[in-house]
Amino acid sequence: MSAVSVTEAGVRPLLADAVELARRALVELESSGVGQHLGVSSEDEAAATHRFEATLPGYRGWQWAVVVAAAPGDDRVTVSESALLPGPDALVAPDFVPWDQRVRPGDLGPGDLLPATENDPRLVPGYVLNGDPAVDEVARDIGLGRPRVLSPEGREEAAERWFGEFGPGADMAKAAPSTCGLCGFFLPLAGAMRAAFGVCGNAMGADGRVVHTGYGCGAHSDIEFPSGGGSARYEAYDDAAVEIVAIAPPVAAPVAEGESIAADGSAVAPALTPDEAERAAEPGSWS
Repeated sequence: MSAVSVTEAGVRPLLADAVELARRALVELESSGVGQHLGVSSEDEAAATHRFEATLPGYRGWQWAVVVAAAPGDDRVTVSESALLPGPDALVAPDFVPWDQRVRPGDLGPGDLLPATENDPRLVPGYVLNGDPAVDEVARDIGLGRPRVLSPEGREEAAERWFGEFGPGADMAKAAPSTCGLCGFFLPLAGAMRAAFGVCGNAMGADGRVVHTGYGCGAHSDIEFPSGGGSARYEAYDDAAVEIVAIAPPVAAPVAEGESIAADGSAVAPALTPDEAERAAEPGSWS
């Protein structure tokens, strides 16, 4: 895509027309790296900046800038300075970050040392009352305890970090039967952190991690095995098992004279005639 020369309003015509003068100044420095004229902008009444496309390898999107100047009332233009600057689409290095801010959590390895800065806001001298009852009790005896302890700001930053993955809003905690604050594997922290944080001591849970009292998991100490006494609800039933049962063929009963065989194989007596039925109904016939 070809570059388009743009002249900003308010640039003195004498300075705006000094395109070739600005180009010659650049060519003397870099004969093959100067492209099309991109535009001119005013610095003040006596100076303006001409921009040219940079065609140097590895400098895609960069621009040459040449400042030309002429005093009010003067008809002669001179070159003040030139520079290679990144344009809007230029590939540039990231902003400089001081070394003590480059190291991130998890970067330290065995043997690495990372001393705290001299005025680290997270730490205060051990003899200063910092609001933590467990520390303040020791701090009253000057000369005892640690030389530096966490400040309120340092404790708040730590609490914000710990509240995430192992806090009450985690998916594991939402599905847990109870919370860490009521678990026998929960080891509370000392001091001001005790009310909200502790360390998990269950190898099957968040072992060794700082957890919030509202966190929880399925390895809670109060979980009990379900009792069912061998009922079908708690005892697995194998519906693929097959039991082979041998069935003997039925034995036919002997049939007396005049009897018939029913559908189930039993013998059926013949029906009575009307005279036999009448004699059977007379008194004394059953004796």
